[in-house]
Amino acid sequence: MEYVYSALVLHAAGKQITEDAVADVLKGAGVSPDATRIKALTASLEGVDIDEAIKSAVVAAAAPAAAAAAPAGEKKEAKKEEEKKEQVSEEEAAAGLGALFG
Repeated sequence: MEYVYSALVLHAAGKQITEDAVADVLKGAGVSPDATRIKALTASLEGVDIDEAIKSAVVAAAAPAAAAAAPAGEKKEAKKEEEKKEQVSEEEAAAGLGALFG
C-alpha cells in the first residue's frame, strides 16, 4: 500500500510519478524501496487519469453505502408498524378474554 500512497502523495503535490520520485518518497517515510514494485507501479499508472480513478473509486464506494442506508430506514418503519399492530387496547383484550370464558 505504501507504494500506492507514495504515488498519491506525488500526484497531490503536482509532481510527476517516476521511479526515482516514488523511491524518494518511500525513503523519506522510512521504507526500503523495492525497485521491482516501483517499476510495476509506474508502469501500471502510465496513461491513467488519477483524478478520474479517484472519482470513480469514491462513487463506487459510496453507492453500496447509500443502498445499505435505505433499507435500514425502511426496517425501522416496518418495526414501528408491527409494534402498532401488536399493541392491543385493554378493551380489546378484555373482549377477547370474555369470549373465551363466555
